[in-house]
Amino acid sequence: MEESPVSEAKKVETYRGVAYPWHCDSMGHMNTQHYCALFDGATFHFLALLGGPRLLKETKRGWADAKQTIEYRREILSGDLLVVSTAMTRVGRSSIGFRHELTDLEDGELRATSDHVTVHFDLANRVSLPLTADMLSKTKEYLDGHSHPP
Repeated sequence: MEESPVSEAKKVETYRGVAYPWHCDSMGHMNTQHYCALFDGATFHFLALLGGPRLLKETKRGWADAKQTIEYRREILSGDLLVVSTAMTRVGRSSIGFRHELTDLEDGELRATSDHVTVHFDLANRVSLPLTADMLSKTKEYLDGHSHPP
């Protein structure tokens, strides 16, 4: 099994599912649009660790994706059982970085990674917001030894 690029960070399982036949394209493997949807769902679960959707709605805050980079490592076929684990990679004044690792449940092989930067966002004024003290406190639990909040 390949070593994880974020092995020092605390990982959290953020998705578990199966690749269905309708996720696959004419070449027989999972189409890229479904990787994006899968990673998007994992992102919602990960960000909820910093403040759930209800709290964000009540305070008219949210998250705006600034960057996403997907690396496809190995094909995913219909019937493959999939798990996403997520680790925080950095914390800034108003943004966080994290990495999703998509693995096959049966063989443990890394199938894809997705690196993200997302910005804490004021939904009313459409501008970035500093992370709250509570958010910064919660990020400390998930940071690796090389990343530190401001």
